[in-house]
Amino acid sequence: MTNNGLVSVESRFGVTETIDRLVETITLAGLRVFARIDHAAGAHEIGAPLRPTELLIFGHSKGGTPLMQDKQIAGIDLPIKALAWEDEQGTVWLSYNDAQWLAERHGLGDASRDAVATIAASMKKVVAAAAGVDQS
Repeated sequence: MTNNGLVSVESRFGVTETIDRLVETITLAGLRVFARIDHAAGAHEIGAPLRPTELLIFGHSKGGTPLMQDKQIAGIDLPIKALAWEDEQGTVWLSYNDAQWLAERHGLGDASRDAVATIAASMKKVVAAAAGVDQS
């Protein structure tokens, strides 16, 4: 499902396992993990409830640099982020920004068109692997 530039794919796994699988998939693809943030743990530290929610920040200079060379402000949305979260019904989702939406948001042009297409295809592939679904 896509909503306001966000793509959300239902995962067959829990939040932690989904992110673990994403880390494995992107590492094997040669991407770098910059940070993993457990938002639910942060909420717990202040005594606030929050369903399982983890953010992974990752990428590769080959993917992001062309976007920033085209429009440097695109760096506000880089590196790439993916959020695994559990909804009110207990369904786990893996959400990320649609690459084409990012291109439109920043007014990217021909200079970064191939990089945007590569990011879009790569995200579809790694998210499907992490979530255990067929995204063809």
